[in-house]
Amino acid sequence: MKKTLLLVDGSSYLYRAYHAMPDMRNAAGEPTGALYGVINMMRRLAQDHKADWMACVFDARGATFRDELYPEYKANRAAMPDDLALQIEPIHRAIRALGWPVLVVDGVEADDVIGTLSVQATAAGARTVVSTGDKDLAQLVNDDVTLINTMSGDVMDVAGVNAKFGVPPERIIDYLMLVGDTVDNIPGVEKVGPKTAAKWLGQYGSIEDVIAHADEIKGVAGANLREAIPRFGLSRELITVKTDCDLRADVPDLSSLAQKPQDNATLTEIYERFGFRSWLRDLSGDPDRIPTGDARVRVAAAARDEAAGQPVAPAAASDSFDYRTISDWDGFDAWMARVTEAPLVALDTETTGGLGAMQCRLVGISMAVAPGEAVYIPLAHRHPDLDPGAQLPMDEVLARLKPWLEDANRAKLLHHAKFDTHAFANSGIALRGVAHDTMLQAYVLESHRGVSLQDLAQRWLGRTGVTYESLCGKGAKQIGFDEVAIDQAGPYACEDADFTLQLHHVLLPQVEADEGLKATYALEIAVSPVLAVIERNGVDIDPAELARQSQALGQQMLSLEQRAYDIAGQPFNLNSPKQLGEILFTRLGIPVVRKTASGAPSTDEDVLTKLAQDYPLPQVLLEYRGVAKLKSTYTDKLPRMIHPATGRVHTSYAQAAVITGRLASSEPNLQNIPVRTAEGRRVRAAFIAAPGSRIVSADYSQIELRVMAHVADDAKLQAAFAEGDDVHRATAAEVFGVAPEAVTSDQRRAAKAINFGLMYGMSAFGLAANLGITRDAAQLYIDRYFARYPGVAQYMEETRQRARDDGFVSTVFGRRLWLPEIRGGSGPRRAAAERAAINAPMQGTAADLIKLAMVAVQDWLEAERLGARQVMQVHDELVLEVPEAEVELVRERLPALMCGVASLRVPLVAETGVGANWGEAH
Repeated sequence: MKKTLLLVDGSSYLYRAYHAMPDMRNAAGEPTGALYGVINMMRRLAQDHKADWMACVFDARGATFRDELYPEYKANRAAMPDDLALQIEPIHRAIRALGWPVLVVDGVEADDVIGTLSVQATAAGARTVVSTGDKDLAQLVNDDVTLINTMSGDVMDVAGVNAKFGVPPERIIDYLMLVGDTVDNIPGVEKVGPKTAAKWLGQYGSIEDVIAHADEIKGVAGANLREAIPRFGLSRELITVKTDCDLRADVPDLSSLAQKPQDNATLTEIYERFGFRSWLRDLSGDPDRIPTGDARVRVAAAARDEAAGQPVAPAAASDSFDYRTISDWDGFDAWMARVTEAPLVALDTETTGGLGAMQCRLVGISMAVAPGEAVYIPLAHRHPDLDPGAQLPMDEVLARLKPWLEDANRAKLLHHAKFDTHAFANSGIALRGVAHDTMLQAYVLESHRGVSLQDLAQRWLGRTGVTYESLCGKGAKQIGFDEVAIDQAGPYACEDADFTLQLHHVLLPQVEADEGLKATYALEIAVSPVLAVIERNGVDIDPAELARQSQALGQQMLSLEQRAYDIAGQPFNLNSPKQLGEILFTRLGIPVVRKTASGAPSTDEDVLTKLAQDYPLPQVLLEYRGVAKLKSTYTDKLPRMIHPATGRVHTSYAQAAVITGRLASSEPNLQNIPVRTAEGRRVRAAFIAAPGSRIVSADYSQIELRVMAHVADDAKLQAAFAEGDDVHRATAAEVFGVAPEAVTSDQRRAAKAINFGLMYGMSAFGLAANLGITRDAAQLYIDRYFARYPGVAQYMEETRQRARDDGFVSTVFGRRLWLPEIRGGSGPRRAAAERAAINAPMQGTAADLIKLAMVAVQDWLEAERLGARQVMQVHDELVLEVPEAEVELVRERLPALMCGVASLRVPLVAETGVGANWGEAH
């Protein structure tokens, strides 16, 4: 069997890893994404491809013969990003430590080193495998040389090159001479792309044959070809990979490229410094090993004594843990003596789960007062082998705990305190004194990452704890936590409280180090109990009204179904993508827009929306889907969600789920009830006030546009709001150059599309599609808009640049909105992140404002001891259920409360409505 030489184009993969990975950093803030990506690739490559000889090849600094031949060679390449440059040295060290020889040959490009070594391997009777993302190296492929792309998994042999480029490997140089190489700034034939180049070479043969027939090629392409011929000699020299470089000083013979023993000491140092926890644990064989440079150890020294408020140096968490289960009163009393003296107690509940926060029941309580020290108090376990004396009576335990739990002066630390607030409330305890919440700390620091306790423990503590699934199972066979044996439940519950306390010491100092994050965290802590109140208040609904709507929607679906049959000329299953595809694209001959991963024509909503502009059946299908979703999600489902004890519907607001700070409503999702259709608006009529009360709705007016005017500091836009103008009419007057009173309805509609579209990064193409106009006309509208609102244009450009530099943007109040794809994503993902960078500060500031308003309104309601109560928060709207005697007072005070939470450069406006139901009030 032939021996194998495995070569890695290190220079190619440096950049590919850098751009493919998100903005990863270690505890010291050093960039690590490219390092992680390259190490991951090298580890996987060594596992997948066993080789006799191997090397990773990088470009050396300085000029090569190509620079002397053509001074403009690679002139288009931007300087290496600073974040990547900082990772070069540790990347080289890590690769060597993994046992790979690293080659950096002065004056010789990596491609030429690879080409020369592949020829030497062939001469020695060996095969060569080259791992690269560089298309230039396809010219090396033959029966003994294969390319692989570790990131995509693609393998290119001779047939693969033919399939990818349309020409064999021996014609790749000719192919590249025609198409050029924009990355290396090598000119090709203008207006000649891959398809034309492959066509010419397939028709005529070599580049020399193409030149010989140049006069036969007509049109612009032919003229450009003839003009490019004098440059072909230079292009060939620049493109051709050298295979005869003198490498004797670096590679005396191929045996010098044998794999070296892995240097575990160096790898340990690298993994510790850069925070690669799982690799460090694999290397050490210690599942609890954590990098010494992790934030947990670095920041723990700065953790604060909660009582004195002074910096102290607590002991870093150790590998020894004192986890106890309390099953007798002596132990309980001794622990409570410690709890009452502790300045801060980490608290967690274990519940029956699976029923939602409003219906769960306590199974046990865990607490921690120092790192590594926690207790579990079981209350309602019912394992078959349970010893009757294994747990104290729940009623008496809760009675003894209640004064401490309800004492606002006893500082408590929880993870997702809102859930535990419900768990205690279900047992008649009003939890107070929640000083900190590690879920919210993590969310404020990294809104784009997971905030589960397990995720955070692994990310910040380097710990993988006992999982819920390992105790309770998954799916249909999952048991309740109350069925878990106490000796298994105890360590798990103690670990939760302990992790929460340790995370607090890591996360809080980082939050408090930045005034914007500190203010954001304070807001999130304040709004959490308000959300718990709103969720427990719930909202009344009218099942009879929903039943009537369900019946009407069902009839409408039947009617739409018949219309679809009539257009198609036959019955078919509207819910079957396969049948729908056959009707649309085979029977009706409608063009295929996009295919699914399996190769079938796509019939998703985006495709149907595009086709609906020109064809009637997609229009009917979209309407059918909208009606069906409304029926199944709301009119059929809402009556089944009425709480048996309260008779009301109780949604759940996820506080740490959306990057921008907005709340996410679920079970039911009250934020997705459509308002643009009559059917959707009718659903709101089923949300009713209790007898003797009315629904009052208060909604911020054009809040994101007002925030835009504030952050962009554009004088004209601010003036329109300050004077109370119709901002869309004012924009139309500016863009179309007419007096405000002369603005037509179409012009106002166009201005509205521009105002909102630009906030979401809409391009001329998107605006053209939105308004049904040409792209040139749309671009003209946008240009006029920016000419008249220069502050907006400047803000957008500065925000994009700031997002690229920092990886995040901020709201007016300092909330950080992370955009991980803006530096590390692919082209489309990066473009989407740049669009999001424009809108995120507006959406995030609006989220901050409505949260501030919720807190202010709740504080007022409680201070005045009113019967009115907040029952829903939807986008920029607060919905209250108000006794009739308080309606006028609430309606008068709500706008002032909502508009008084902040002072922007434009006035805030809140509009109110009153009705017997939400539909009437909104």
